[in-house]
Amino acid sequence: MVPNPSRILELASSFYDSCVLFAASDAGVFAALAELESADAQKLTDKLNLDPRGARLLLDACVAVGLLEKQDQLYSNTPDSGMFLVPGSPGDLSKAIRYNRDVYAAWGKLHELADTGKPVERPELHLGSDENRTRTFVMAMHSRAMGIGRAVVPQLQLTGRSKLLDVGGGPGTYSVLIAQANPQLSCTVLDLPPVVAIADELIAQQNIADRVKTLGGDYHTTAFPPEQDVVNFFGVLHQESPESILDMFRRAFDALKPGGLLHVLDMMTDATRTAPKFSALFAVNMALTTENGWVFSDDDLSGWLQEAGFVNISISPLPPPMPHWLAKAEKPQ
Repeated sequence: MVPNPSRILELASSFYDSCVLFAASDAGVFAALAELESADAQKLTDKLNLDPRGARLLLDACVAVGLLEKQDQLYSNTPDSGMFLVPGSPGDLSKAIRYNRDVYAAWGKLHELADTGKPVERPELHLGSDENRTRTFVMAMHSRAMGIGRAVVPQLQLTGRSKLLDVGGGPGTYSVLIAQANPQLSCTVLDLPPVVAIADELIAQQNIADRVKTLGGDYHTTAFPPEQDVVNFFGVLHQESPESILDMFRRAFDALKPGGLLHVLDMMTDATRTAPKFSALFAVNMALTTENGWVFSDDDLSGWLQEAGFVNISISPLPPPMPHWLAKAEKPQ
């Protein structure tokens, strides 16, 4: 095979596409076009209070990367942009991608991670110390969980279960979806106080605060409430060390009633740590922003669950395009 530089050159400029997406979303381009259906650059410039030259360059770049269509100088949303980038649309991802925007600067310091093995920004920025970053992070997790949860919740067999602990439950989105699908079930969301303060707002908005409560604390040290029927770790373990994960599984085992269920929803790699691609790259993202961030393999997870005492362990991928896996395990009767 003759060496070809195309792939390398494409990789070197891939961030151009991301920046176009972030800038257009932040400027309100997709929302404006959802309202107007189509518009020329001048009309969008006036509506969004943008610079004419800068706006035209951004709009044409959106067309180039497939985010907008252009015909006779009129711009309009593509079907994908209309579905996923317009705030309030059924598949709205506009809040979810803001997390990616917030960590963009951290990726520019990847060489520092390689040099030191330490995160390049303080995890506290999105976990309480920076109010705006924390809100952006929690709302992004809420937006993502709404989409993922619709695929996951029907796979949870919770008939006859009445108490569920959602460890590191963030915005409480999964607990809300689970409670809505299981009227007999009450959930407790355990997460840091600044995070559950936002979760309380979201839970109240969905009119289910009578069955979804929050517990402010640090799941590393806060006691797990006892006599649980179910303990969930959804999207939280990729920021924990193996020792911490095993400790939490043991504490979950103790908190569960005999016959209780444990679920893990997370991204995982194969044993090589290199595939799937998204999971391998997400491991880097977590290491850039958290002290112990990574992505573990399904074999790792099975070993920890067995060591903690769980039985009847199953681990399987969710349907594409989601990169997550769902694990189920039981505490012996």
